[in-house]
Amino acid sequence: MPWISDYARRKKIRYFLRRIPKEDRVLEIGCGDGWVGEYLKSHGWTNYVGLSLEPPADLVGDIRNWRQLGLSPESFDTIIAFEVVEHVDCLRDCHELLRPGGRVMLTTPVPRMDGVLKLLEALGLNQKRSSPHDHLLDLRHVPDFAAKDIRTIGFLAQWGILTKAAT
Repeated sequence: MPWISDYARRKKIRYFLRRIPKEDRVLEIGCGDGWVGEYLKSHGWTNYVGLSLEPPADLVGDIRNWRQLGLSPESFDTIIAFEVVEHVDCLRDCHELLRPGGRVMLTTPVPRMDGVLKLLEALGLNQKRSSPHDHLLDLRHVPDFAAKDIRTIGFLAQWGILTKAAT
């Protein structure tokens, strides 16, 4: 794993994962190699579900088909989507899956810096993208969510915690 990605995982544990109450029902979208789920399960969280297009996810499928995957509206307290929303427009689905007051924890590129990330990928310093970044967005302005804690990391990435707003 590129060193920048490994470093970012350690920072995400401190910034995001340790804030999640152990009793929360947690959905991770785009769980990849499963590192978030492994961390949560090994540290006492028992209500975790990982969803991705490929195994080793608990649920294999597209988040936009959540009903067909057996998920229920307003059934999660926390949704984690690290490096996902730039690939797929799924925030409306997140809103529907979150209970009132629930939160989504996101990481995504700063839109104007995506070209720099491509260069870092070419140099082998950052993980390669799995698909194009067709849905870049500013986390400060996401419809149907209130921005609770948004940070820019290294001028390249946005890390955010958004809460579900009433519709």
